Amino acid sequence: MGVGMRTWMRCVARRVRGDAGMTTSEYAVGTIAACGFAAVLYKVVTSGAVSSALQSVVERALDVQF
Repeated sequence: MGVGMRTWMRCVARRVRGDAGMTTSEYAVGTIAACGFAAVLYKVVTSGAVSSALQSVVERALDVQF
């Protein structure tokens, strides 16, 4: 095996062994972002327009003749 290949393999091994997980601060930021997204989604789903659209979809689904 050539010197260049060994150097390349050493470099790849160093990158693979790097930090594989998130730190506590990254978990905190991810949790805050998820909560913010959930709040926005809740507001959208409970808005009048979306609520009436969902209600009409359910009514049409229950009104199907067999």
